[in-house]
Amino acid sequence: MDPQFLVSVLSRFLHVATAVVLVGGLTALRFVVAPALAAHPEQMEAIRQRWKKYVHAGIGLFLITGGYNYVVAIGNHQGDGAYHALLGTKMLLALVVFFLASALVGRSNGTQKFRDNSARWKSIVLLIAFVIIGISSFAKVRGIPAKSTDSEPTSDAVEVE
Repeated sequence: MDPQFLVSVLSRFLHVATAVVLVGGLTALRFVVAPALAAHPEQMEAIRQRWKKYVHAGIGLFLITGGYNYVVAIGNHQGDGAYHALLGTKMLLALVVFFLASALVGRSNGTQKFRDNSARWKSIVLLIAFVIIGISSFAKVRGIPAKSTDSEPTSDAVEVE
């Protein structure tokens, strides 16, 4: 079996698995853990400190696997403006998610306002994450558009002899 194929499968698997863990974990934190521990901020802080490791590792995996997946796929999408627009939008939204997720687990005074209203910001991160998943799903399912093989000149083209 082709080694590049195996690396591509592994990269896609790690990318999707990372999304499952982080989006699922954030959903559990937002809707189950945080409300259950509302009266116990010290326990919530301990969970936040532990969750931070997963967030940072996940962002690293997303950057590595996403970069690899993009480089591998881009050759099949040359001239496909819609694909580039979708992936560009996805990447920009991912950077927003990376910032907000880091702010929610961080400790700097500059990002304290995100932690002070963490339920709201976790919901925003989840909403953006689901938009990213939607964009990714559409980009993958829409496939690769057929390249035009029509070499006939258009009516306004000028032939050079």
